[in-house]
Amino acid sequence: MLGWVDHLSLPARITFGGIFALLILSSAATIALRIKSPGPTSKELRERVRTWWIIVAMLAVALCWSKTAAISLLGFVSFLALKEFFSMTPTRRADRRVLFWAYLAIPIQYYFAGSAWYGMFIIFIPVMMFVALPTRMWMIGVTEGFLRAASSLHWALMLTVYTLSHAAYLLVMQVSDKPRLTPINAEVDPGPGLLLFLLILTEMNDIFGYLWGKSLGKSKVAPTVSPGKTNAGLLGGVLSTIAVAYFMGPWLTIMDGPRSLMAGAIIGVAGFAGDLCLSSVKRDLKIKDFGATLPGHGGILDRVDSLIFSAPLFFHFVYYQYG
Repeated sequence: MLGWVDHLSLPARITFGGIFALLILSSAATIALRIKSPGPTSKELRERVRTWWIIVAMLAVALCWSKTAAISLLGFVSFLALKEFFSMTPTRRADRRVLFWAYLAIPIQYYFAGSAWYGMFIIFIPVMMFVALPTRMWMIGVTEGFLRAASSLHWALMLTVYTLSHAAYLLVMQVSDKPRLTPINAEVDPGPGLLLFLLILTEMNDIFGYLWGKSLGKSKVAPTVSPGKTNAGLLGGVLSTIAVAYFMGPWLTIMDGPRSLMAGAIIGVAGFAGDLCLSSVKRDLKIKDFGATLPGHGGILDRVDSLIFSAPLFFHFVYYQYG
C-alpha cells in the first residue's frame, strides 16, 4: 500500500489525513445540527459537507494513484467548467462547430502541462487558439456578432482551461539546477506539496474571508458586485491566509518562510479578485449560480472562482523562484 503513495511526501500524507479528520468532524456536526434544528439550513450544510467528501476523495485517490491521474482529473474539471460556461453564455448557432475546437484545446493544453513542455504550455491558448478560433469563425462566413462571439470564446478558454492548467503544471514542476533560491525539502518531489498548498490556501482564504466578514464586516468592498464581501473580510482573510502560509509553506513545500509569506499574500489577494470577477459575470448574466453540479455549492465555476486567478499567479511566482 505504501508504494501507492510513495511519491507523496510525509507532510502531504499527513495533510490528507488532517483534511479527512476535519470532514469527519464536520459530518458529525451536521448530524448533530439536523437532530437539534432540522430545516433548510441544516440540509444545505449536509449537502456542502457531502460534496466536500466527494471532492476530497476524488483528489486524494487521483493524487495517490499517479500524477497523470491527478492531471487528468484537473483536465476533467476544466471540461466541466468550460461546458458550464458555454451553457450559461449565449453563443451563435453558427459557432457550434467552433466549440469543438475549444473543447479539443483541453487535452492538448493539459498534455503540455503534464509533459512540462513550458514553451508550448504558455503560448498554446493565449496565442495559437487566439488565432485558430477566429480563423475558423470567419471561414464559416457569418459576421454578425463576430466580435462578441470571438471574445467570449477566447475568454472562456482562458478562464476555465488556461488558468486552471497551471495547477496541473505544479505537479510536474522540477527544481532548476541553478534556482534563484535554494529550496528547502529539496530531496522530495515538489509537485504534490505545491498543489496541495495552493488548493488548501485558496479554500481557506474563502473561509477566513467569510468568517471575518460575518464577524466584523460592515463596509462593503464592491456592493454592486457582491454585497456580502466586506473590507474586514478581505483584510482579515488575506492576513489569516498569509499567517497559515508562513507555517504551512516550509513544512509542505520547497518554499522557505519569506517566500511562503509572499505566496500567501498572492493567493489571498488573487483569490478574492477571482471570486469577484466571477460574481461580476453572474451579475451580468443575471444568475445566482453557474449550475448545480456540486450540491450545496452551485456549479464547478462557483467552486473554482478563486482558483482561476490564484493558480496562474502562484505558479509563476514559484516557477520564477525555483523552476
